[in-house]
Amino acid sequence: MQAAFAIPGDLNTRTGGYIYERRMLETLNEIGLPTAHVALMPSWPHPTPAAEGELAEKLRALPPGTPLILDGLVFGSMDTGLLAALDLPVVAMLHHPLGLEAGLPPDVARALIARETANLRHADHVVVPSPHTKAILIRDFGVAEGDVSIALPGFDRPDPAAAPVPRADPPLILSVGILCERKGHDVLLAALDRLRDRRWQAAIVGLTHDPGVAAALRRQRADLGFDERVDFTGVIPGETLDRLWRQAHLFALATRYEGYGMVLSEALLYGLPVVSCAVGAVPDTLPEGAGILTPPDDPAAFAAALAHLLDDDAAHAAMAARARAEGAALPEWRDAARVMAGALARVSSGHKGRG
Repeated sequence: MQAAFAIPGDLNTRTGGYIYERRMLETLNEIGLPTAHVALMPSWPHPTPAAEGELAEKLRALPPGTPLILDGLVFGSMDTGLLAALDLPVVAMLHHPLGLEAGLPPDVARALIARETANLRHADHVVVPSPHTKAILIRDFGVAEGDVSIALPGFDRPDPAAAPVPRADPPLILSVGILCERKGHDVLLAALDRLRDRRWQAAIVGLTHDPGVAAALRRQRADLGFDERVDFTGVIPGETLDRLWRQAHLFALATRYEGYGMVLSEALLYGLPVVSCAVGAVPDTLPEGAGILTPPDDPAAFAAALAHLLDDDAAHAAMAARARAEGAALPEWRDAARVMAGALARVSSGHKGRG
């Protein structure tokens, strides 16, 4: 069996979704399931006419019967008629429903939910990264339980032979997430405003997904007088991020929604206590005792959680130990790829063609 994986944009984009799909693609090939990358224009899930034409051309060019994985940005927004007409067994790779993205105009959210609901009727199987996303698809999108498989993300372990890196002084609060409304960096800044009398510095790592949000965050930082205390690093090399993980005192993400939240598990790998929000898949992703969850959009509660881990050395040490133990037990990418390989074998064996 040979398969294809259609993914828009640059595979090396440093977001959780792209890291997941790049490593899934690589590992499928490593475990002996040849999988071709069908590269697509980056405008999905709001495709240009050129992107829609390219998608149709490339998918129709695949040999009939080729098992096809469709990235969720494409699957949830592509033309339903094109999807229904493909003579290919289709696996939808959905991180979370597109219409649940924070900050969407209501009409856009409704349109995306309607399109994704329609398209799911033409998926032979769905693979998701978390039990939470599976539950959403069953409850709200009418997907049968047996038609969804969970492929938890894999994680590469930090190099145990790396030279020790001293913790930053003052203590570093690290956040990693693209600059968009959903990640709640505005809530983090508002929480830090309540802690201005304490010793800390903060770094927010991530590419600009929404230029308007990025500009608003920088204005908020300036208004708070935090230009010297909070660094928006943008995209940084892996070795630089690794050093920040090792220097950090804790990890903070005031997210408004996560379909999995890979970065939370990455924090566990580095033994960092986590402060985040009880939304989406976060309560399933963050083990009890490894951090503190607060309500979303609540700077006061978020500040209190940060203060607890800045002020209480014993609590910090206990949560760090729990995080390190849970991180050691996280799955690897081969585990995720085997789930996807099973889904591809299933849809391939059951495909009877559409002709």
